[in-house]
Amino acid sequence: MILVTGATGHIGRHLVRALLARGLPVRVLIGEQRTRRRRRRDTYPWDDCETQPEVFFASLLDDEALFRVVTGVHTIIHLESAQWWGRPRELERMEIVGTRNLLDVARSARVGRVIALSHLGAAVSSAFTALRIKGQQEELIRNSGLSYTIIRSGVVFGPEDAFINHIAMMLAVNPFFFLMPGRGEVVIHPIYIDDLVEAVCRSLDLIDTVDQTIDVGGLEYTTLEDLLHTVMRVTGSPRFILSVPPYILRSVSGLYSRIFPRALITPQWLDLLAASRTARIGSMYDRFEIHPRRLEDTLLTYMPKKRYFFSAFIYTFRRRPRGI
Repeated sequence: MILVTGATGHIGRHLVRALLARGLPVRVLIGEQRTRRRRRRDTYPWDDCETQPEVFFASLLDDEALFRVVTGVHTIIHLESAQWWGRPRELERMEIVGTRNLLDVARSARVGRVIALSHLGAAVSSAFTALRIKGQQEELIRNSGLSYTIIRSGVVFGPEDAFINHIAMMLAVNPFFFLMPGRGEVVIHPIYIDDLVEAVCRSLDLIDTVDQTIDVGGLEYTTLEDLLHTVMRVTGSPRFILSVPPYILRSVSGLYSRIFPRALITPQWLDLLAASRTARIGSMYDRFEIHPRRLEDTLLTYMPKKRYFFSAFIYTFRRRPRGI
C-alpha cells in the first residue's frame, strides 16, 4: 500500500492518477482543514479512474489519526505542503511539525520508505524561508531512521501550477507592465509536472534511489527575464517589464495578502527567485531514463486556451485552508 499525502494538490492529483493507472494500491491523506469542503462537493481529481484509492481525512498534527492512516502502508509519498498559500508560521507547522509527526508514526507502523519532494537549493542554512524550511524537512527525513528518497526539483509547471500560471494572471490583470524582481538574471530550471510524476513513480522500483537526495530539472535552463518573454509570447500579452528591488515586492505581497485571501505573489514565490537553482541538464535521463519536455512547446499546448483574467480573480478570492 502506498500512502500519498497532499493528494489533492497540484502534484498529488497527477501522482495519484499515475499510480492508479499502474494498478498500484493507493491510499490518500486529505488534510482535515479540507474535509468539510470536500465532503460537500464529494468530488476528487481521480473520480474518473477505473480504480479508486482509499481516502482518509486527517491532519498531520493529529498523531492518533495519522497512525491509523499509515497502518499497513509500505511507502509514503509525502507531498503535503503550505508552499503556495501559507504564511511562515503555517509553513513551519506543516513542513516541520507535520513531517516530524508523520515520521514518528511511520516508524511505529514499520513503514519501509518515505519519498519526499523538495526544491533545488533547499538548505538548512538558506537565508530564504521557503528553502530553509525545506532544508529542515530534508534533515528530518534523513535522520528519521527510515529509508528515504528526496527528489529536489526545479520549478514545476503545468496547466494548474502556481508559478508560471501566476505570471500569466499578473500579465492579464495589468495591461501595461510587469513588476520583475531584480534584473531577471536569476537562472531557473523548470520541469513539467508529468515528467516529475513519472520520476517519482519510477523511483518506487529503482534500488539506487534509496537513501539518496536527487536533483532533477527539465530540458533547459532559463533566466527569469527570458521566462517572462516566453509567457508573454505564448499568451499574446506583451507588457513592459519594470525591474523592481525584491524587497519592495516582498512588502507589496505582504500588504496584498492582508487584504485578499490569497496573493498571486507570495514571499515563498519570491524565495524561489532569490538565487539561481539548477540541476544537471541530463539528470532526468541519467537517473530515470526520462526525456523531459521543452518549456515553450509544452506551454503552447494549454496556455493560449486559458482565460487568465478571470482565473486571477477566482484564485485571489478563494478561501485559504483552515485548521493548520
